[in-house]
Amino acid sequence: MSDQAEIRFLEPLDQTRSTKRKSRWWQKPVVVAGIIVVVLPTLASAVYNLAIASPRYVSETRFVVRRAGQSGPNALGLSLASVGLSPTPTDAFIVHEFTRSRASVDFLKKRHNLSNIFMSTQADPLSRAVRPWQKGTGEDLYKGIQRFVTVGYDSTTGISTLRVEAFTPKDAQAVAQSLLTGGEEIVNGINARSSQAAIDEAERTVREATERVKATQNAVTSFRNREQIVDPEHMAKASAELLGGLMGELATLEAERRQIARDTPQSPLLQPLDRRIESYRQQIAEERVKIAGTSTSLAPKIASYEELVFQRDVATRTLTAANQALETARVDARRQLLFLDRVVEPNLPDASTQPRRLMNILTVFASCLLIFACGSLMWAGVREHRNE
Repeated sequence: MSDQAEIRFLEPLDQTRSTKRKSRWWQKPVVVAGIIVVVLPTLASAVYNLAIASPRYVSETRFVVRRAGQSGPNALGLSLASVGLSPTPTDAFIVHEFTRSRASVDFLKKRHNLSNIFMSTQADPLSRAVRPWQKGTGEDLYKGIQRFVTVGYDSTTGISTLRVEAFTPKDAQAVAQSLLTGGEEIVNGINARSSQAAIDEAERTVREATERVKATQNAVTSFRNREQIVDPEHMAKASAELLGGLMGELATLEAERRQIARDTPQSPLLQPLDRRIESYRQQIAEERVKIAGTSTSLAPKIASYEELVFQRDVATRTLTAANQALETARVDARRQLLFLDRVVEPNLPDASTQPRRLMNILTVFASCLLIFACGSLMWAGVREHRNE
């Protein structure tokens, strides 16, 4: 019986030792996976953010792009903007697109040494615009600078905000200032192209109308010199008045002759009256020929003169309309001009606000924890499926 008791005592002792060996928590797969997926990345993030990551300074500026005479947002616009609806597009997006384009990088290269600003040797390799595993091409530099420059738009106020990060306060302020200057040049270029095109077209029309007026006036002058008549219409009017006077005199003489012939048929006054009447008739015939009847008469000359005068009047009216159109184009061009107004000049930061070290660490921890939780659920499902 003693042997049996001894055997029973040894058997539970072996089971207890075996249970202890199996219950070591750090050897469990779930713990190992948690360390690999959650703890190590969070620890690496903490080391990088707290000990390695270079501080970055942020220079912020605010501006408005508006047209001449454009008023601020009305009550309806503010109401629509409050629910996320923009009533009209904004011209500020022109400057936004410039700051995001390769043209802005080329513009900055002409003013600054971008390698010293965004790839400073004093900054840690991961914070630079060009990462260590990149080749350092222009495309890599362009994409890297996009991490340092952000621009946003407030639809409620119509104000755009430009933020530039750099490793020194002066560099951040200088780059922000240069981007604003580049935006102003873009806006001025658009103004010059849009307004000058309409003005040039109006000026060309004015020049053509002026040349046409000169040509028609020269034609009128040539006609007067050739025909030796200043105004055929005026001359025709004078000839018509003279003809009317002659015909009146002729009628008077004929009436006088009839009176004398009836009273004294043999009167010696009849012969002189007949000569006078004949002279008046010849004069009237000549005046009629001068007015109309032949190619040298005033009638065809008046027709030619009236045509020339009509062309001159049309050209003059066209010139007047062209001058009015030119003035209208200039007024419209001034109304369509864009202006970039600086609401807040780029500031000189006195403290670094990037990177957000604690936020970055918490973000890495939360992301890894979420990945670990999803992986654990998937692995549990797989094991349950196998047990079935």
